[in-house]
Formats: sequence, structure tokens, C-alpha cells
Amino acid sequence: MHRDEIPPGTLYLLILKTLARSGELHGYEIANSIQRISDDILQVEEGSLYPALQRMLIKGWVTAKWGTTAGNRRARYYQLTAAGRKQLAVEMSQFERVIGAITRVIEAV
Repeated sequence: MHRDEIPPGTLYLLILKTLARSGELHGYEIANSIQRISDDILQVEEGSLYPALQRMLIKGWVTAKWGTTAGNRRARYYQLTAAGRKQLAVEMSQFERVIGAITRVIEAV
């Protein structure tokens, strides 16, 4: 199946929304959830996901703690903070504004 690139500027939105929907997840679960919900069209690469999660930790949008996966592997579990919920609202608003503008341009006569 052909996978499309994640549009620039939407990775934070996708991660924040996934955590808001699912609660506490480790990185592989976040990436897998995005891929599954997008019907395998969007794939978040490790080289993009983990640096984004690290930046989100620094910004205070998520917290992280070490735990053990169902497969008995050590993993870092991420959870949305109050600041992350506020940022999700900002990201959603910006995304909707941009999508609206793109729609107007491509539908213009």
C-alpha cells in the first residue's frame, strides 16, 4: 500500500490527539495507532517520532515515565498534560484554519 508523507506541521497534532484519545502510550503504540487509524496511509518514522516527543516533553505538553510493555520490554510511556491539552486545541484550530484556506483555493472558480 502507498503511504503518504505526514504533512509538515501536523506531527504534534497527531501525537497530541492520539494521547488525548488513548491516554498513556509508549512510542511504538503512538506510531502504530496513527498508522492504524489512518488505514495505513500515515506512518510515523522513529526518526521523527522520538525527537518530537522529546521536544514535547521539554515544552511541558507531555510527561513520561518508564514502564514495561506487554512483551516485557522496557519502554517510556507518554501522557498528555494540561498544557498539552491546551496545545492540542491550538493545533486543531490552526489545522482547521489552514485546511479551510486550502479548500477555498482548490474549489475557487
